[in-house]
Amino acid sequence: MSQDRLIFKLRPFLCFTGALLVVGLLFSTLSFTGNQSSTSMPSRMPSMNQSFSLPEKLDFAGEAVPLGNFDTRESLDKEMLVNGYWHSRTLMVLKKSKRYFETIEPILKKYGVPDDFKYLAMAESGLENVVSPAKAVGVWQILESTAKEYGLEVNTLVDERYDLAKSTEAACKYLLESYHKYGSWTIAAATYNAGRGGLENQMNKQKTSNYYDLLLNDETARYVFRLIAHKLITENPSDYGFQIEDNDYYPLIATHEVAVDKGIENIADFALEHATNYKIIKQFNPWLRQNYLPDHPNKVYRIVIPDEGERIIQ
Repeated sequence: MSQDRLIFKLRPFLCFTGALLVVGLLFSTLSFTGNQSSTSMPSRMPSMNQSFSLPEKLDFAGEAVPLGNFDTRESLDKEMLVNGYWHSRTLMVLKKSKRYFETIEPILKKYGVPDDFKYLAMAESGLENVVSPAKAVGVWQILESTAKEYGLEVNTLVDERYDLAKSTEAACKYLLESYHKYGSWTIAAATYNAGRGGLENQMNKQKTSNYYDLLLNDETARYVFRLIAHKLITENPSDYGFQIEDNDYYPLIATHEVAVDKGIENIADFALEHATNYKIIKQFNPWLRQNYLPDHPNKVYRIVIPDEGERIIQ
């Protein structure tokens, strides 16, 4: 019998034997892994089948959350599971939180808006300058009409919705107006999602101004619970499976501002004049939408620049 014919006849047997070897190796690997002590396994991943314990008492913005109601408790439980097991996204937001909160917290305090509203920015955008399908922009997800109503400049050259400090101030003004109108920070938070008109229609229809008693569309019904979930996880990450150490958070970057009262012909040249580069200028000033800044009569822009040496990780 020729060598070629012999190989042809043996081929099914060889393939079957090879398959058995692969299965055997796989089984051996799994058995070895399963027999390892728990101390040798990664300890930073939360269990994938574990429910979370909710506190017996809880407030949002100083207003009690009625966790004694089954529907309230189950709504919060849902958001805890969604955000607690959305591992990459929630962990990324946690890592960025201290850097963003450094700007947000003092502005909330300045306007008298409860500190818990920093979690609204978390829930809205994941602390990123994103654009929604409805064209809401920035960390605070502000529509163009709302931005202009609260004094932000929005055009093809400058969009201050991307300015964290200025957009935080605009969000504070909106929330304060809602609070003064309805007398509830929880309702104020809900208006940020649904708008004042839409929420007020439901309050009148259902004859209640208590957020936790209102039947709302799915997005708004989940909204405040999403903020609360971010609050619980951020304040006690290890309780919800996120083992994050102090050095895991993105570091704060010391910066200074350069006042600009005239146009900038080329932002790359401007960057070099200030011992940095175009990328860093754009990263710290995303409100600059082009590679130049025209003259703007009677307005001073403040461009944020990292201090010397701050780009280098210590």
